Amino acid sequence: MADLPSMDFTAPDLEAIAGAAGHVCVFIPENGKFDRMARRVNRLTRGALQRLVESERFGKLKPGEAITLPYPSGMAADGLHVVRMERRTRGQVAREAGATLGAALGKSGALILSPGLKGAEDVLLGVLLRAYSFDRHKTGDDAASPGRLTVMTSDEELADRAGTLEALASGVRFTRDLVNEPSNVLTTTEFADRLAALSGLGLKVEVLEEPDLEKLGMRTLLSVGQGSESPSKVVVMQWSGGGDEAPVALVGKGVVFDTGGISLKPAAGMEEMTMDMGGAGVVAGVMQAVAMRKARANVVGLVGLVENMPDGKATRPGDVVRSMKGDTVEIINTDAEGRLVLCDVMWYAQERFKPTAMVDLATLTGAVIIALGHENAGVFSNDDALAKAFLDAAGAEGEGAWRLPLGEGYDKQLKSRIADMKNVGGRPAGSVTAAQFLARFVKEDVPWVHLDIAGVASRSDGTKLAPKGATGWGVLALNRMIADRFEVGG
Repeated sequence: MADLPSMDFTAPDLEAIAGAAGHVCVFIPENGKFDRMARRVNRLTRGALQRLVESERFGKLKPGEAITLPYPSGMAADGLHVVRMERRTRGQVAREAGATLGAALGKSGALILSPGLKGAEDVLLGVLLRAYSFDRHKTGDDAASPGRLTVMTSDEELADRAGTLEALASGVRFTRDLVNEPSNVLTTTEFADRLAALSGLGLKVEVLEEPDLEKLGMRTLLSVGQGSESPSKVVVMQWSGGGDEAPVALVGKGVVFDTGGISLKPAAGMEEMTMDMGGAGVVAGVMQAVAMRKARANVVGLVGLVENMPDGKATRPGDVVRSMKGDTVEIINTDAEGRLVLCDVMWYAQERFKPTAMVDLATLTGAVIIALGHENAGVFSNDDALAKAFLDAAGAEGEGAWRLPLGEGYDKQLKSRIADMKNVGGRPAGSVTAAQFLARFVKEDVPWVHLDIAGVASRSDGTKLAPKGATGWGVLALNRMIADRFEVGG
């Protein structure tokens, strides 16, 4: 796994531009007017920059897009990265501009010329998010840690704000690492160990083992993992930066591999089920980010870690299991296991922590992909204000999310002849009935959002801010929601 690129911040030094190695990145507004650094680059390249900016090709670029001139004459750089972007541009366009540089970032690093760029932080975050690769299992590969980022800027406070950028990027990258990891490596025990290591950031981390879960009555969670050699666990991470305020609870589904159990999945594509712990991965990334930036909020992250395997001891279709809440569930399909993990952990979170709000995340249903594709996560909620807070945060961070309905009319699909409910409601509205199942485990006075991230946790085509594989979707949005709504003094 590549390390996070390190960053340096220097005052403008026109003489240093000629000798900069790696990529040199310059920003050109739509009117083509050069700042003093761009003028120096143009002189060094004997007018090549001017000719490029006046070309038809550059004129067709969208805001945030770039052209790279390889080995520019008069400069030591391997490439001159020319970005079309207004100097006041912020947000997603600026991040995508940074991402184009991040994708090209090599061992030699890059120099970013930013004398008065208002969206410099977004550009840098884009670089940090896109300069990522998961290559720890490759042999004979010359992949190495990315080179250093040097930012030449007149903004003397930018370096002070860089710590927050590194916290956010580190959280996203931690989530990606977990979701990309193969299941023979990221067992339930290894996952718990990686989360326990977060205690070094100031988090309080507890690992509840199977005897603890049995004592608590988490029978639905335990039923999912009883066919696996890997022990089921629940990991609790607490960040206490908000004084005496009740915490926000984040709950994640952590199925480290999902065969479907006795209701076995088709072989084609089953290898992708290493990412079925994506909800737990996002919770882990958010907890790392809030700890690294020392958020003034109380946040508790809980993840249920299980493996769903077929075995003589595995749960069978037709079995009835009693939840920690006390409700009984008839198991119709053992491949609808994520909700069985979540319902126990959600109930435990409410019983123990009395949260001011609760958000759960899960790669829960294929139905949400049919509904929304890979551009948006499904959002379900019992509280309009909390739902809006999350959707606003997701919109601000460029993370697609779309609210879908809940309603008592869907409950009839979950009625069981022999138990309080079934764990599936059939094909119609599959993502809605899954959320409706979870809603039964939310106490009446607890604002709650359920995020079905099956379509966005991992992308075979990548995104503008992430290469193919795990995206880290949700870390930025949840961090922003916490900062905007739940931080003391925020």
